[in-house]
Amino acid sequence: MTQNKGLKKTLTPFMLWGLGVGYVISGMYFGWNLGLEKGGTGGMAIATGVIMVMYVTFTFSYAELACAIPKAGGVFDYANRAMGKNIGFIAGIAQVIEFILAPPAIAFAIGAYFNAFFPQVPILTSAIAIYFIFTALNVYGVKAAASFEVIVTIFAVGELLLFAGLSLPKFQAVHLTSNAFPNGWGGAFAAIPFAIWFFLGIEGIANVAEETKNPQRDISKGFGWAILTLAILCILIFVSATGIAGWETIVYKNGISGETSDSPLPLALAKITGSNHPMYHLLITVGLFGLVASFHGLILAAGRSTFEMGRVHNLPPFLGKISSRFHTPANALLGNMVIGILALLSGKTAEIIVVSVFGALTLYIISMVSIIILRKREPDLPRPFRVAFYPAFPVISLAIATVSIIAMFLYNLELGLIYFSLLAVSFLLYKIFKPAHT
Repeated sequence: MTQNKGLKKTLTPFMLWGLGVGYVISGMYFGWNLGLEKGGTGGMAIATGVIMVMYVTFTFSYAELACAIPKAGGVFDYANRAMGKNIGFIAGIAQVIEFILAPPAIAFAIGAYFNAFFPQVPILTSAIAIYFIFTALNVYGVKAAASFEVIVTIFAVGELLLFAGLSLPKFQAVHLTSNAFPNGWGGAFAAIPFAIWFFLGIEGIANVAEETKNPQRDISKGFGWAILTLAILCILIFVSATGIAGWETIVYKNGISGETSDSPLPLALAKITGSNHPMYHLLITVGLFGLVASFHGLILAAGRSTFEMGRVHNLPPFLGKISSRFHTPANALLGNMVIGILALLSGKTAEIIVVSVFGALTLYIISMVSIIILRKREPDLPRPFRVAFYPAFPVISLAIATVSIIAMFLYNLELGLIYFSLLAVSFLLYKIFKPAHT
């Protein structure tokens, strides 16, 4: 069925923008609101501001690496070249953990949104069904997958702008300042993983470099346009959603305390229109596009990440095979689906998000060290795009990511131990079973 032929080069800068925004945009629809429970509007705003700086500096630094080394493995290939196979392996596993665990959290939110519209359909049933549908689409072909991604991303961006247009006229500043620091300054540190959820996944643009028509020129454009779009949307949604009736109303299902919600924007809009208004139903319907865009896009990026690790035998080699019929990493996509559904069955959205963010921060730290090492060691490496304000940008990103992962570990000790145990066990198996000649 499979053999190692090349991946098709079909992606344009506009498609890369669609992928970059699509990977991330579900973070505007759910997940981030759980950070308000930790830090309130004040703590979450501080965390989000700092994390936004990290992502802007990271994105342009990472674009330099992606343009210089346009390979499907992303950070795995960059770290391998800069620091050797051992660090490359750790970077690759961290990336796989991030990309495989983010989709189950999104799938659960899709099920929750769908259940709000069709209560008779169980959340898990919807979530598992969409796993099969979008894995199949990605197996079919990257051009079809990317084209679909652009379309749903445009709908999702339009829906967020519509939400902001409906909610900003009802904005009251007092709602931003009410109970702004429920857990003091420590709440800002506890909110970090949920601030990261606003932007997590944009680095997936690098994983489709081998399928981009002109990666040396187009990757940087895709990164730049995507991060600008996401920064604007992040500010709009944060302010408009929390400014309607206070942060508690978009965190808790009853608006006061208790069980948290995976659908904050419908909760916010219900305060304006009620739950029977056509605009409310439109938000739930079109809001699914945002979740689907990220779910689908991250499945695409995860497939490339796992494929590259399999191609170099860091994971079972069958994962590194390309379908002879579709020229896509079909085995990697199917393997990721199995793991994702198992994670989905746990039902722990917040915990899955946190472990995924641990993987992302590890990726950011290793990639920023890699760019600094490669600038020094390989000054003549062709760099079609060079990050501005070097070395300030990678150093700023590295510093914020390092503080963030330490803070996350302190505030999520059990999940942190699980994540680092996964890294340690994977590395041990790698050292034991990795063939010496590869």
